[in-house]
This record gives sequence, C-alpha cells and structure tokens, in this order.
Amino acid sequence: MKVAIVGVGKVGRGLHRALRAEGVSCSIVSARAFAERPRRLRGDVVIIAARDGALGKIVEVLVASGKMERSAIAVHCAGALDAEVLSPLRPHCAGVAQMHPMISFADPARPPTLTGGHAHVAGDPEAVRRARKLCRKIGLVPRTFADLDRVAYHASAGLVANGAAALAAAGAELLLKAGATPAAIPAMLGPLLRSVAENVERLGLPDALTGPVRRGDSAGVEKHLATLRAKAPGLIPLYVTCALAQLPLARTLGDAPAESFDAVERALTR
Repeated sequence: MKVAIVGVGKVGRGLHRALRAEGVSCSIVSARAFAERPRRLRGDVVIIAARDGALGKIVEVLVASGKMERSAIAVHCAGALDAEVLSPLRPHCAGVAQMHPMISFADPARPPTLTGGHAHVAGDPEAVRRARKLCRKIGLVPRTFADLDRVAYHASAGLVANGAAALAAAGAELLLKAGATPAAIPAMLGPLLRSVAENVERLGLPDALTGPVRRGDSAGVEKHLATLRAKAPGLIPLYVTCALAQLPLARTLGDAPAESFDAVERALTR
C-alpha cells in the first residue's frame, strides 16, 4: 500500500512518521503548497490531514487538477465531519471516508503512541476497507459506530484530551506553590496521567476513580479547599466542579455510606 498525505500539521506529520516506521511508502505535502501548485498524489490512499476549514479547498483543487489516482481512496482526519465533505471526489476516485484517530497529537516532531488507540472509520465500502487496513498497520483499532453524532464524539475527545491538559496545568500551578521545582513537575504529572489512562482502559468507569471523593472523605476535601483558599484561590471553582463531577461515580461505587457523600457535597457547595 502506498500513501500520500496532504497536510504537514501535527496529525499529518505524526501519521507520516508512524507509517514510515512500519515500512509503508508514504509521501507528504503541505496543504498550502498543494493548493498553490498541485502535484500528482501517488498512492492507494490519500489522507487529507488539513484543518476542517481547509478541507473544502483541498477537495476543489483535487477535483480541478485531477492529481489523484482514480484507483485511490481519499480519507480525512477531522473528527466532527463525516465523509460527505469529500463527496465531490467520488467520481474521481475509488471512494471516500472519515478516518479520525482518537489520539492526542501534540508534538510535530514525534508521533504519540498509536498502539491500541481508537480510530473512527466510516464512509464508502472500499474506502473503509483500505482505511481500516491502514489503521491496523500503525496499531490503531478501527471502529465504526452507526449513526454516530460526530460533533458530540469530537466534543468528548476534546473534553478528555484538552481538559486533561488544562487540569495538568492547574495541578502544575499548585505543585509549584507547594514547593516542587518547575523542571520536576512535568515528570511528576506525566506518569500520574498515564496511570489514570491505564485505569480507565483496564478497569473502566466508575472503577477508575480514586481519592477522597470516592472514599467519602469530607474532611480531606475541606483540607484541600482550605489550602486552595490560601495558596491558589483561582483554582477553587475548577476543583469544586471536578469534585462534584466525581460524586455520582463515588455514589455508584458505594465505598462509603450515603451520608458521607452528602457531607462531601455540602463541603463543596458551601
């Protein structure tokens, strides 16, 4: 299988490196360069890894230029858009599909670990077949959910991925005030986040929950709040919101009497 990627952002570069590492013949060109001067995309799969707003322009250029092999399929990596954004390409190729990796791509120089990650694949049968094969080649698990609300799906991915990064930033602020050195903080928080991810994957929810809210420890929660008032009052709303979101999980687990969870709720809402 040969692959051509349009888009040199974090996702495009990450997929390019991952495919090359698996011995897949893979070329890459920036979306801007391709739009300005289209070149022949030689591949069985064309991955358009451009921003959502640029997809339409790339499709227009591909249709007008005829630079895509008719035997190829085209996929895009946008999470909130279905395959129909590529529909003008159908008369010019073997099929179109969405192929969205539910993975956080943050470093353009080094792709994240893809093994075991989910990729939502949906579209025309031949395009789906090749996209699923490509996903498996780089360790992604292709899944297809019928009638998926893609905006809700994408919002879920963003909430977890970027919400976790924002929580880590808040935790880093508090660790700094607690006396940790700036250089040590990422090395402390990375494994913590990784362990949470492992617990979610292995145990599921609500079992992955740990900490004072799960234990119904209202005194522990009150100590946290007192420390936040003294050291980082701006983080109190975030702490309270996150702790309140934990309460339904803790009540389901039932590791403490109901009145203990009621006391936690009172501490958080006072």
